Amino acid sequence: MRALIQRVSQATVRVNGTVSGSIQKGFLVFLGIEESDTEEELCWLSRKIVALRLFDDDQGLMNLALTDVGGDILLVSQFTLHAATKKGNRPSFIRAARPELAQPLYEKMIRQLAADLGKPIATGVFGASMEVELVNDGPVTIWIDTQNKE
Repeated sequence: MRALIQRVSQATVRVNGTVSGSIQKGFLVFLGIEESDTEEELCWLSRKIVALRLFDDDQGLMNLALTDVGGDILLVSQFTLHAATKKGNRPSFIRAARPELAQPLYEKMIRQLAADLGKPIATGVFGASMEVELVNDGPVTIWIDTQNKE
């Protein structure tokens, strides 16, 4: 499972011109799921995202988590996070999970993030063509891969 986390001052996802999810201060999380991902990794990743201390404290140091600043989460599924680009110029997405596996895990991640954050989260629409607008705050962008926990 891969997550690209962006600290934002606002973010919105639209599908066919209609807003499906929108937040102010918080994290825009792009989530890529691969065939070998498990619920254990999903739970670990959710806890990690919610606990990330990426917001500035009174001294200007990144010491505060989402819960400390009342931040929100906007979760967007993105299979292209598993693009393999080693050979040629056309990315391969062979490692990305098929929708019948990915969608239930994505829906479980919605529930897990909401439980860990203690409030509902905003989302995109699984499998849809989405327009994502964001104001990256910082910019701060973090990459987490559950297969490479550094």
